[in-house]
Parts: sequence; C-alpha cells; structure tokens
Amino acid sequence: MGKRGDAENETGEQGADGGAAEGRPAKKRGGGERDPLGNYKSDRRTRSRSRRLVRLLPGLLIVVGIAFDEAAPPRFNASPLYAAAPLIAAPFFSLHGTLLTGGTALAAVVLLQWQAGTLGGVDSTTELLTVLTCSLLALLSNRLVSRSGEELATARNIAEAAQRAVLPIPAERIGGFDIAARYEAAQADALIGGDLYAVQETPHGVRLLVGDVRGKGLGAVEAVAVVIGAFREAAEQESSLEMVAQRLERALAREGVRREGLDQFEGFTTALLAEIPPGQSVVRTVNRGHPEPLLLHGDGRVGVLVPTQPALPLGMGDLGVWPDRADATPFPAGATLLLFTDGLTEARDGRGVFYDPVARLTGRRFDAPDHLLETLSEEVRMHTGGGPQDDMALLALRRP
Repeated sequence: MGKRGDAENETGEQGADGGAAEGRPAKKRGGGERDPLGNYKSDRRTRSRSRRLVRLLPGLLIVVGIAFDEAAPPRFNASPLYAAAPLIAAPFFSLHGTLLTGGTALAAVVLLQWQAGTLGGVDSTTELLTVLTCSLLALLSNRLVSRSGEELATARNIAEAAQRAVLPIPAERIGGFDIAARYEAAQADALIGGDLYAVQETPHGVRLLVGDVRGKGLGAVEAVAVVIGAFREAAEQESSLEMVAQRLERALAREGVRREGLDQFEGFTTALLAEIPPGQSVVRTVNRGHPEPLLLHGDGRVGVLVPTQPALPLGMGDLGVWPDRADATPFPAGATLLLFTDGLTEARDGRGVFYDPVARLTGRRFDAPDHLLETLSEEVRMHTGGGPQDDMALLALRRP
C-alpha cells in the first residue's frame, strides 16, 4: 500500500483518542458525516455559508453605490449597482426582502438626486426608471424562483418516498450477519436511479442481490421494481441460486412484453446474486455480467470472486442459453462480503485513473460494514473530486 493508505490506517487505529475506529475515517475529515437523505453535511454547511455571503451582496451594492455617488463627479452615477441589488436579492430573499431591497435602492437614488438638486431631470428620471424596472423584474423573478423551489421540494419528497419503497434500507443485522447498504446518486440531490440492492433472510439462507439496470429515468426505476419484486418472491421459493436467477430472467422478459418500451430501453440488467446457506461457512454466487464482488478477510487480505463461467446479463436470454452455475467460496468468521455496482470501479480522477477497490482495501481492516461503506464513499468522493460519475450501490455483509 502507498503512503495514503498507511496514513488512513494510522487514522483508523486512533480509536477513542482520534475519534475513529480502525479502518473508519476520522470525523475531522471532510464529507464523511451525512444527513438522513444521504447528503454530506459538510457540503450543506459550505453551501449555507455561500448563501449567507450572497445575501449580504445586495446591501453591499447599495452602500458602494451611495459612496460612489458621493465621491464621483456629477456626470457619473452608480445606477447599475442600484439596479443589480434587487436582481441579486430575488433568488435568495423572500418576496418581502426583495421588495425591501428594491425600495431601498430607489430611496437611495431619490435621496441622492434631491441632495444634488437633479431630481426631475431627464437623466435622473431615466436612472429612476431603470432601477424601478429592475426592481419589478426582481419581484417577478422572486415569485418564479419561489414556485420552482416548492415544486422541487415536492419532487424530492416524492423521489425519497419512491426510493424508500423500492430500495428500503435493510436492517443492521439479518440472519446473524452484520449488514450495511448505501446508494450514491451521480446527479446532485438525486435520490433514485437504475442501481439496486436487496437482502433477504430465507429458508435457504441469507440471499443478496446487487444489480445495475441499463438506462436512466422512470424506465430504469420500473425495471428496478420488477427485478427486486421478482427477487423477493423467488428468494423465498426457489431452492437454488441458479433457479432464482432464472426467475429474474423470466420476470424481465415477461415485463418487457407486457410494458411496451421497458424491454427496448432497459434491455438488460447486470446482477450479482449471493447466498450464505444456514450453518455453512461458505458464500455461493451467481454472476450475470456484473462486477465481481470482493471478500475482505479479517487479516486484511482481499479476494476477488471471479466466476468460473461468465454469463450474460439478465434480459439477454434471447442471445443464447447458458445454464447458470453458482460458485462456492469459503466465507470465514470475521470476513466481509462487499457487493457493488460499476459506479465504484469506474470512478475516475482528473487524469482518468479509475478507482481500484482491491488496491485501496488490501491490508486494511474494518470493524463494521457501515464503516467500510463510509470509507468507500468518501474515498470515491476524494478520488473524483466531487462524487461518482455514475450511480453507485454498495452492499456489505460481515460474518461476526
């Protein structure tokens, strides 16, 4: 590992003194703490500070305009500053605040003209009309921005409810295993997309699913709902993981015929299915064209679960028929199974270098799955300089 990984391990080993468990980023590092919607609180604080600074700008323009008019020769005036003040206030102030800003700018112009004895002149009247027109436009803009904000808030609430319905956050402990899941949307403030995950305790063991639907928008969300619904049912009923995969294949084919456009635009879904049979220290996986999961051992080793027989993604059964084949891998105590979508491995920095989870995680230890996912999310954010370029779903399961 490089110096950066060693430094992070040292940070993680601080324990109570440093405020971080081993493998967990220290809380002083930016971007790690999140609100219930998944937004980084440090980003929210930065935006809040920026908004406060912008809110001071209209008043500052008026003050600078008055100072300029007092000091400049009579043939010069600061009407552009007075006109700009209410326009800048419109997106950030309330209607009353915008009206007050425009009124203050007009009052300043009238007072200065009266003091200079130019009130009522042609140039003075033109200046007043300019500031008045900009103030009226600012009031109109304020109403439009306010209405758009209300619509956006409604849309966010709907998106949040849809995400919780389609991708509910799993319990922290299922079937004796520690569980953590995280969804990172590539688009700022977006809450839902085409990546998916699911965890379910069944008579056949704990079964997991991580997938990535081709496409975006409502069509992708429909396909996500179809895949997860089929998985919930098949995971309970089918005795083998291979049969679960076939049920998902048939469900996508059936919905593609029933819903015109679903098969055309969301033609396939990469998926990784896994199960831990009861009483066995083994994990079985079926990979349908999805990035290989990782097995993080308690001693820091990282294994890649490469399928012995590559298979096509779900929904591409028409191109050929290959029987699914599950691979079994030892899953010892203290190990963590990490499933993810390509938003993790395809995250690139400014030079085009991809994020390599194997190299980044080798030699490191994490005391809980949520600490692992928190670390991955923050490192992808730091690697890309802002966040993943594609939606990213993360699912981790640890055998205590």
